[in-house]
Amino acid sequence: MTLRLWPRSLIGQLVFAVAAMLFIAQAVNFAMLARGQRQQILAHGGGMAVARIIDAVERDRRGVAEADDSDRNRRERVQRLVISNEPTRPPPQAEAAPALAAYVAGLLDEADVRAERVDAWALPPRPHAQRTGFSSRTVVVSAKVGDRYYAVRSRIPTDGKRLQGFLLWQTLSLYLLLLVPILFIAWRAAAPLRDLTRAARGNPALRDTTPLVEAGPSDVRDLISAFNAYRARIAAMLADKDRMLGAVGHDLRTPLASLRVRVEQVEDARLRDKMIASIEEMTAMLADILALARAGSGTEAREAVRLDVLAGDVAADYREQGKDVSLAAVAAVTVQARPMLLRRALRNLIDNAVAYGLRARLSVKVADGEARLIVSDDGPGLAETQIEALMEPFARGEESRNRATGGAGLGLAIAREIAESEGGRLTLANRAGGGLDAVIALPVPE
Repeated sequence: MTLRLWPRSLIGQLVFAVAAMLFIAQAVNFAMLARGQRQQILAHGGGMAVARIIDAVERDRRGVAEADDSDRNRRERVQRLVISNEPTRPPPQAEAAPALAAYVAGLLDEADVRAERVDAWALPPRPHAQRTGFSSRTVVVSAKVGDRYYAVRSRIPTDGKRLQGFLLWQTLSLYLLLLVPILFIAWRAAAPLRDLTRAARGNPALRDTTPLVEAGPSDVRDLISAFNAYRARIAAMLADKDRMLGAVGHDLRTPLASLRVRVEQVEDARLRDKMIASIEEMTAMLADILALARAGSGTEAREAVRLDVLAGDVAADYREQGKDVSLAAVAAVTVQARPMLLRRALRNLIDNAVAYGLRARLSVKVADGEARLIVSDDGPGLAETQIEALMEPFARGEESRNRATGGAGLGLAIAREIAESEGGRLTLANRAGGGLDAVIALPVPE
């Protein structure tokens, strides 16, 4: 399992990018300030030590005796400067300070004072200095110039806590000042985009949808406006298609009915029956084609439908006709749908199960936030390639074109269109042990 750091949403990516850039900028800022503070500390402690050492070396070169100084200077030398012919010993509990020693050696070289060896030590901070809020450390710098050792004791401020606290407060302030407005702007842009995504995933054939509210930045508003116009054009095209199909259906049904009346006058009974069967087949095929074309575009209103009650009523109707249709486990679940269309889709699936799978068993289940109306049969099942092909219009599992044995091949296509128009989907799956499950999955209202 890999760790995903880069978020997927617009808000997440924007906030993550800004937060990462702020963190990098503050890290660089901290490194530069910390380096500058260290240089300042070295200059404070090392510069004072170098000045005292150079002054003492110049006094020795001029032959100025220590005894000629005043008592005040003598006390200062006793406290801060020690000149000896023996190497300087580090104070107890002192730690070596190589950075300070290197800095002092460099300053001495710049002042043309040739020091054979430079050492530096730092003592721990005094406890009372930490309680007062100003922490400093005593440092001892020793330089060997010629045959003599010059040791200087001075004080330097400690680094770290004040700088870290300042940078922490600065970082939090920057995050609040930058991320809060960015979050607001990103949310203002992402909320309409989420509504647009949900609308785009919906069925474009639905006629009762209202236009999306144009909100957010100008670019997002333009996108929503274009989507509303696009959906309005689709609705207009579908309305034109319905009017055209209605006219075609009316124009075809009228001559078919007239032809049926004339066929009844044919004296040859065998010929008359064949002609009547052909007319009925044409009429049934026309009805199926019109049903497929108009699936999801009827005027029936959506209402609360109990799927367990619907499955029980349909199963009872088939049993009255002497067909093997039974109920299995049915869960009591209610969905928002158009009951007549849903009943038609269920009947199409049951007809296929009875025709190709010997019998049909109806069940209703609820899983993953959706209700599943399942029609199971005991037939041989289908190959995976057949499952996709049979969803298309005029595709038949039975190879002949006889409606008495295989229909027009529109039953599954109509059921799929109805399921999708209700916001769901139709799936076919082979069942372990034999048989096929046709499942209409519909969303369950929250």
